[in-house]
Amino acid sequence: MSPNYFIKTRQKCAMHDLTGFRRDLLTVIAGLDDPYGLAIKDELEGYYEEEVRHGRLYPNLDTLVEKGLVEKGQQDRRTNFYRLTRRGQRELAARFNWEGQYIDVDIDTPELQATSAKREQSESSHS
Repeated sequence: MSPNYFIKTRQKCAMHDLTGFRRDLLTVIAGLDDPYGLAIKDELEGYYEEEVRHGRLYPNLDTLVEKGLVEKGQQDRRTNFYRLTRRGQRELAARFNWEGQYIDVDIDTPELQATSAKREQSESSHS
């Protein structure tokens, strides 16, 4: 394949082209401060309530990097960190705005309060 193919493919990527898992990865990365792979994995496992295998996590992170939505940096010799690119931030914001047109969520629902309490407990145990 020619290099132009990859440039065109990369430019056309949008949130609606991504799997739900990849959108969840973007959301988690956006909510954490330069998370490393295992921190992302932990967050997703808490949400999915099941194991997220390395063979699923890292290829999907690499795909997001290839699509220009996430950048990968090196924290140390064995650990990479991830952060949204400007394009990733724009795509995620556009997705949330689009969803907001259809979803009116009451923050005071018991379900959201339980989720918020669980997240706060998880954050305090990681500190």
